[in-house]
Amino acid sequence: MRPALAVPAAVVGAGLATVGYATLVERVHWTLRRFTVPVLPEGQRPLTVLHISDLHMTAAQTSKRDWVAALDALDPDLVVNTGDNLAGHDTVPIVLAAQEPLLDRPGLFCLASNDYYAPRPKNPLKYFRTNHKRVHGEELPWRDLRDGMLARGWQDVTNGTATVVVDGRRIVVRGVDDPHLQRDDYEPLSGPADPTADLRLGLVHSPEPRVLDRFAADGHDLLLSGHTHGGQLRVPFYGALVTNCGIGRDKARWLHRWAEPAPGNLHGTWLHVSAGMGTSPYAPYRFCCPPEATLLTLVPRDTAVESLQPVG
Repeated sequence: MRPALAVPAAVVGAGLATVGYATLVERVHWTLRRFTVPVLPEGQRPLTVLHISDLHMTAAQTSKRDWVAALDALDPDLVVNTGDNLAGHDTVPIVLAAQEPLLDRPGLFCLASNDYYAPRPKNPLKYFRTNHKRVHGEELPWRDLRDGMLARGWQDVTNGTATVVVDGRRIVVRGVDDPHLQRDDYEPLSGPADPTADLRLGLVHSPEPRVLDRFAADGHDLLLSGHTHGGQLRVPFYGALVTNCGIGRDKARWLHRWAEPAPGNLHGTWLHVSAGMGTSPYAPYRFCCPPEATLLTLVPRDTAVESLQPVG
């Protein structure tokens, strides 16, 4: 009979410290990122877009609620919410309260899996399998969430379109339902995006390449998504372990060039993937990937952007 291998106390201590940090510290280290995106016509003034995603709000998360509400002080020109807001049946009022001051601003949203269905306990190793079986929880009161945002003037682009005029600029928007649930339906929206608009914006919760490519082929300037949580657990010098969708680990969060200029898409397409602000209640930890919202400053295309790394 072989003797059991002894685990050094230092290893056990380091492991416990890491779990404690990921659960108690970083998970509530609310962070604001800033990117500059060259997508506007030449000569225009900058336009600011606040991108929030993946709140996964529970009733007890008052610090998250207050931090989201405080983002109104950034004075964004437009607010975009790319879904996964709810983590329980009682959290619609909490999400609406968090967004309360922002709801007075021009806003857009699309819905996602954790707006429709409650989270369930899962084996985390499932996320390493591309086509693992998805089992959903009970239906959430997503209609109440949708109606609450609509009542304040935000526009729902879940498998739909919208036009928003912000600071004299006309923004045309297309959005789809969550590809993670196979609910996306881009076909009725397809066709070249309006070339006379000041900005052509696409919204989708899960950044599936098959959907992003459709947006890009139709000439959208900027795509906004979430879902990945930035990997949620990231290894230093390696990055995200998984993305839980078809996008590569190198694009699990932040700003990237998705498509270069081409016929039918003369200016190319940028993609911003929000690392989001929440976690499943059954996996309450983040490591090397704090919860975050992003303020995107849109500038003319001829503006020199020194780096795609975020500020803040």
